[in-house]
Amino acid sequence: MIIACIAGYIWLYLVSMNKPLEVCLIKYVTNLPCPFCGSTRSILSLIKGNFIEALGINPIGFLIAIIMFLSPFWIIADIITKRNTFFNFYHKLKIHLKKPQFAIPLVLLLIINWIWNITKGL
Repeated sequence: MIIACIAGYIWLYLVSMNKPLEVCLIKYVTNLPCPFCGSTRSILSLIKGNFIEALGINPIGFLIAIIMFLSPFWIIADIITKRNTFFNFYHKLKIHLKKPQFAIPLVLLLIINWIWNITKGL
């Protein structure tokens, strides 16, 4: 997870330096945005304090930003205290998200976000 966060920080840095980088395979192949298209711009808007703009670009950016911010601190705290709270939380979350009462609404929200991204023309 720390490696994923570091990769995300590097990605945000490169994009914030106005490097024209596009990596969405779905958009490249189909010319349609995926449910996550716009997440980078959403996070950059959050960093600048533009919360409404970030929400309008892609609400998934909020979730990604929270994960990118909190997880490294949580993992480092676990390392220092020699505990596994992050791993245990991740494991329990994975089990719960496989249950239909959680999975179905989340998939529906993802589909709604995807439709919204397509209608916005991301």
